[in-house]
Amino acid sequence: MRCPYCKFEDSKVIDSRSSGEGTVVRRRRECLECGRRFTTKEHVEENPLMVVKSDGRRQVYDHDKLKSSLTISCKKRPIPTSKIEETVMLVERQMRDMSHDEIKSREIGELVIKHLRKLDEVAYVRFASVYRNFQDKEEFMSEIKGLKE
Repeated sequence: MRCPYCKFEDSKVIDSRSSGEGTVVRRRRECLECGRRFTTKEHVEENPLMVVKSDGRRQVYDHDKLKSSLTISCKKRPIPTSKIEETVMLVERQMRDMSHDEIKSREIGELVIKHLRKLDEVAYVRFASVYRNFQDKEEFMSEIKGLKE
């Protein structure tokens, strides 16, 4: 690994640690020329997951977009950020298990709804109202009745 300070081509690994549920390896290195230390991260390169939209368009799955949607749904709710991130990771893991290359946006929405329902009912109704495109209060009431049962 090239030293970011002196650009020497060789370094030695001082410490290695796994993180990110075992998907990332963090290595502490020391340059064999200048002796300075630096950190590198190594992760598995996966094929990008493609999302098939309802109109047939395809786009690359965006982790930040899903996290943002969940964050908006959970706004002003007693839900720690760590729980939101955990939910995103669970949904992503299920998406990878379901498909190798492509997944329908509808399937992603259903996975999110399933997890949000367990996490927080208000966040669930908020997400469902956008995801299922509620048009009037009767649709809200129907969803809330479903929660009660």
